[in-house]
Amino acid sequence: VFYIAVFISVFSGTGFSQTQRPIDHSDYDDWKTLSKQTISSEGKLISYVINPFKGDGWMYLYQSESGELDSLFRGSNPKFSFNSKLLVYHIKPQFDTVRAAKLKKVKKEKLPKDSLGIWLIEDNRQIKFAKLKNYQLPEGETDWMAILLEKPKDSKPDSLISDSLDNAEKSKEKSGDRLLIFNPISSDSLWLEDVKHYTFSKNGKSCAIVQMRKDSIDSVLVSVFDTEKQILDTLFFREGASENISLDQMGSQLAFTYSQDTGSAKVFNLYYFDLKNKKGEPLCISCDNATAIAEDWSVSKNGKLYFNDAGSELYFGTAPKPEPEPKDTLTNDEKVSLDIWNWKDPYLQPHQLKQLEDEQKRTYTAVYFPKSDVIRQLASPDIERITIHKKAEGDYSLAFSNKPYRQELSWDGSGYRDYYLINRSTGERQKILEKVASIVSLSPDQKYVAWYAIADSSWNIYNVKDQQSVNLTLDMDFAFYNKENDVPNEARPHGMAGWTEDKQLVIYDRYDLWQFDPTGKNEARNLTNGMGRQKQIEFRYIKLDKELQYLPNQMLLYAFVVKSKQSGFFSLDMKNGEMQELLLEDYFVHRPLKAKDAEVFIWQKESFQIYPDLYVSDSSFKEINKISNTNPQQKNYLWGTVELVDWNTFDGDSLSGLLYKPANFDPNKKYPMLVYFYERYADRLNVYHQPKPIRSVINFTYYTSNGYLIFVPDIVYKTGYPGPSAFDCVVSGTQAMLNKYSFIDGENLGIQGQSWGGYQTAYIITQTNMFKAAMAGAPVSNMTRAYGGIRWGSGLSRAFQYEETQSRIGGTLWEKRDLYILNSPLFFADQIQTPLLMMHNDKDGAVPWYQGIE
Repeated sequence: VFYIAVFISVFSGTGFSQTQRPIDHSDYDDWKTLSKQTISSEGKLISYVINPFKGDGWMYLYQSESGELDSLFRGSNPKFSFNSKLLVYHIKPQFDTVRAAKLKKVKKEKLPKDSLGIWLIEDNRQIKFAKLKNYQLPEGETDWMAILLEKPKDSKPDSLISDSLDNAEKSKEKSGDRLLIFNPISSDSLWLEDVKHYTFSKNGKSCAIVQMRKDSIDSVLVSVFDTEKQILDTLFFREGASENISLDQMGSQLAFTYSQDTGSAKVFNLYYFDLKNKKGEPLCISCDNATAIAEDWSVSKNGKLYFNDAGSELYFGTAPKPEPEPKDTLTNDEKVSLDIWNWKDPYLQPHQLKQLEDEQKRTYTAVYFPKSDVIRQLASPDIERITIHKKAEGDYSLAFSNKPYRQELSWDGSGYRDYYLINRSTGERQKILEKVASIVSLSPDQKYVAWYAIADSSWNIYNVKDQQSVNLTLDMDFAFYNKENDVPNEARPHGMAGWTEDKQLVIYDRYDLWQFDPTGKNEARNLTNGMGRQKQIEFRYIKLDKELQYLPNQMLLYAFVVKSKQSGFFSLDMKNGEMQELLLEDYFVHRPLKAKDAEVFIWQKESFQIYPDLYVSDSSFKEINKISNTNPQQKNYLWGTVELVDWNTFDGDSLSGLLYKPANFDPNKKYPMLVYFYERYADRLNVYHQPKPIRSVINFTYYTSNGYLIFVPDIVYKTGYPGPSAFDCVVSGTQAMLNKYSFIDGENLGIQGQSWGGYQTAYIITQTNMFKAAMAGAPVSNMTRAYGGIRWGSGLSRAFQYEETQSRIGGTLWEKRDLYILNSPLFFADQIQTPLLMMHNDKDGAVPWYQGIE
């Protein structure tokens, strides 16, 4: 056996490479992507999906105890039930069928639909339903679920609904879809027709349904199905319409909207019903509390309707009452489309147009307290946004408004806001912060508000009770902001991990985690004992349970080594400060998913040569199993390598970059080299580049597979000189590579960049002839014209980009006119001798395509 193994190893290392070939464009369609990974509560079952770039994919089910791997053709979006008895998934229609329909110009709503599959794990059988609209799988201890299916053309009235209506109602046209409330384990089921909306309680004990039928007069039927008793109760039946329905987590409270209006402009009211008592009909709470809602306002159908976790508060949206559309009295040739621009407008007209649909549907959060039968209006036109935490322990919520600073968005990229504390019980509001442009956090116990002030780069705490503030970091020797910031705007913080149960705030510097006493009485404590700064490892908390309000004592930390680009996981015991390395490898390791009720983790890791397949382990990360093999065909292709390189710029800055080498690299040969860049890129050393058609950037795997070197330099910028800075970093780096490595063919150098990289490419070739060819994707060529343009994707003026963000001029066109010209490739176009290919798209929402034309 020993000799056979050696023979195979030698054969694989020499002769096998002769069968490998370069990647070409015909290979892209079969290259696959792993996604949608999920793990069951007890960690014994794992599911994921692998799809080709073009074509039909597979869903996989891995059973960790047996190592058995099953698959389903065209399965997608897997989800386990709480008890792992079921794996519920979509079945995608065949790729060729959908494509053929699109070629025939079939409308989107008539294209083939997903089906639903239910995999019964213990019986190893599947149940399938065609024409899926959506489904709900409760999180609680129940085997029930609900499935909404597209209404079949020949459906007949359901007996349950028909019994609730008189004979005259039975002939009404059906307006909804078919809902199946289903227990796949017991096979118990209930079909309901004409379903407009439905929802399950989190514990799965109740399913609430709105059924609607359209005829000369529309009708609404609201009912609740009790999954334990298997009884459907009709609670409400009237002429009219309904658009929203909600249950609390325990399935004991119901809320829905209802309007008796028959026209298109319907005014809705909010109805509430206590399912525990089941006395009388649902109560119209907005009717009885009319004074709590502003005059000429009403409950909005566009507002989100939901209970808090405790069931003590019901949230809904209000808005001005809708008005009927005026009758159209003009012919098409008489109509004129007109936008009026005014310098006093808070938003520019194109920005307003981008937000038009959202503004037309804007609602303002209100709350109803079932016990006291009280409504409080929380948000308002002057304070539009309020943050509701469904687990909130106190009466306060954090709200904010950017109204005073909306005009500034055109030239200031900070995005300022004023912050308020709103007492949900009383409706009282108090402004606590002005012109804040970064993180603001209300502690879970609602005693403190933490925020970062960009003006002095400090973290601060506001005491809600005392209404006093404490600066936590101003006098510390460590920087809690990004010291590598090189745009002409205030540096942003590294962020915060959260709050501890003993009311301590945990924030990040570049490397470590720090714990702060919000009273300011106790000194800050470095939770990671300075290990991050000492070893240049960036540590960040990984929140494994989305339900947690507080930081756990045992924390899992993500680790990234700045110099080597290794990554992995550490554990931290916050009480004793003990740190333990769990996994640190020469890969880019993805953040893991944890089984809800077990110490089982799944995650991916990748490098330039290794696809990010899926791995599973326990919490020690010692026994690791690879459970997927996404692209086994990669072994048949020539594949390059990548390494870190360093050099000093012409200005004396020390920089890093990446040098990709071609497959079967021979240092005695000469290779053509492409130079690609954006800003900083070296941290992407271990990123896998999938062979696929991409936007106008180079395809790393394609070029290295076909005999090219690729050099990717990091770029640092000096305010006012983005073009010269790019020239300094890119050209000095390229020259350093030529001086250091004889295998680079200096007569065959290419340069390429896209968007910001496209601009830099266009600028650099006005200053040097060292490149044989250049490609600039979506370049800005004339900053004097681009400054006054519009980013059509957002509708914002481009001025802020030049004054304070990526374009880095640092002032207005009138203050820094010479710099706008100096940095514009257009004004030096007569110096270009390098053959240049430009690519631009006329629907580019970021860079105006006429910049390419110029």
